[in-house]
Amino acid sequence: MTGVVAAGPSVVTLQGVGKRYANGTLAVQGVEMAIGQGDFVSLLGPSGCGKSTVLRMVAGLIAPTTGRIEMAGDTRGAASALRATGDVGFVFQEPTLMPWSNALKNVMLPLRLAGMSRGEAADRAAAALASVGLAGFEKSYPRALSGGMKMRVSIARALVTKPRLLLMDEPFAALDEITRHRLNNDLLTLWQDERFTAIFVTHSVFESVYLSRRIVVMAARPGRVVEDIEVNAAYPRGEVFRTSAEYAAHCRQVSEALHRAMGE
Repeated sequence: MTGVVAAGPSVVTLQGVGKRYANGTLAVQGVEMAIGQGDFVSLLGPSGCGKSTVLRMVAGLIAPTTGRIEMAGDTRGAASALRATGDVGFVFQEPTLMPWSNALKNVMLPLRLAGMSRGEAADRAAAALASVGLAGFEKSYPRALSGGMKMRVSIARALVTKPRLLLMDEPFAALDEITRHRLNNDLLTLWQDERFTAIFVTHSVFESVYLSRRIVVMAARPGRVVEDIEVNAAYPRGEVFRTSAEYAAHCRQVSEALHRAMGE
């Protein structure tokens, strides 16, 4: 078991966190992790290693069976309504947009649920859509948007509450490579502009190295942290970094760590 240390003041800390499902499956065991303010951390590992389970426990969508999760000193031993406060934004693998509502109303939803007036919510939602490159698409319905555009709406909806922590569960996995690269670039720009903390689940070594300051490698059976790798390349990153020897060296290091994790 490896403890993952935050770079700065901790936003979220996991202490001995485990999850056993009702069917007896032990999905995660003994996870120790601290995520610092403003960090960008990827959770990387094979299918079934518990990456998404960890993310959902941090979000308060499911409760840990053992251990505890603290967010800025607020101990939460069970699932909570934390997402409703706006402190945490969650982007799922699928955009999960309401097909009967246009892009603006989809992004307005968390603000309206929080009691914000329609006018203020519309202004905030329009600004969020503009921040992800969708100005002018406010009245477009999901059926008229490409896969990449739907994901941009989903990201805007997660960011519209101005969360301290953004959780992303393989949001770009189903997209083509060109769209995925473009959204990686846009995500890093948003992260640097908005200064939120990000935890990003991915199966891709290349994506994790490009995005992250730290990569937490997990092994399965049961899911646990085995390595914490720092990617000390400077931001902003772009195509020059993606084609550099430095990037290739980091990818090789992470690939080797993933190979070791899969053998455990």
